Amino acid sequence: MEIVWTGFGSLVRGDLRLQGVSYLWMFPIYGLAVFLEPVHNRIRRFVWYIRGMIWTGVIFSIEFVTGLLIEATVGTVPWDYSDSAYSVAGLIRLDYAPAWFVVGLLFEQLHDFLMKELIR
Repeated sequence: MEIVWTGFGSLVRGDLRLQGVSYLWMFPIYGLAVFLEPVHNRIRRFVWYIRGMIWTGVIFSIEFVTGLLIEATVGTVPWDYSDSAYSVAGLIRLDYAPAWFVVGLLFEQLHDFLMKELIR
């Protein structure tokens, strides 16, 4: 089953519907984010650029392993990066490293904010 979602590319083209395609397989993958909290707590004392590199590795690992599992199960993956020169087995793109670096550090800020708000 597919979920329609093209993302922001359609917005740039003037299409305000923001339609596209995603897969139900993504829900359990996104659910793995619950396991990022203990990682954040363990690496909290490291300087920001080391934490960013750790997040990049963690996110690449999750993307690669879940991609392998889905490919072994259904024969294909929801994302296919094989057309990129920076692709590793079509499952991750090394040129996404800066984005994952920043996203990991933003996750930390979100985690700390939510924990502070939940404790109130």
